[in-house]
Amino acid sequence: QVQLVESGGGLVQAGGSLRLSCAASGGTFTRYATGWIRQAPGKEREFVAAISRSGGTTYYADSVKGRFTISRDNAKNTVYLQMNSLKPEDTAVYYCAIRFMNSPLLVGTEDTWDEYDYRGQGTQVTVSS
Repeated sequence: QVQLVESGGGLVQAGGSLRLSCAASGGTFTRYATGWIRQAPGKEREFVAAISRSGGTTYYADSVKGRFTISRDNAKNTVYLQMNSLKPEDTAVYYCAIRFMNSPLLVGTEDTWDEYDYRGQGTQVTVSS
């Protein structure tokens, strides 16, 4: 059983930055690719970004490409999401999720992250205009 705890959310003005963290415990973190997904009130869950087990492969939703950067520190069992140039439409609860991948380089696409093995409780990000 893997536990995931997100942190780093908050209130920021448009154009600002936040850095989210996802700390994992209770399992072998390096067996899993990690993704960030978000859900705004009244909207469908949306894929944001994902990173492979090794950290060597990343994948981003078009809506965040060039603004967000996902990274991981396997020594600390932690994945990060650096969010720059934030927009009001980025407002949502952000969740990290992990999914077992056979290859250390696989990360999948948006559809891959419709399913996952574990997910955290989420952290609220609010971007004011």
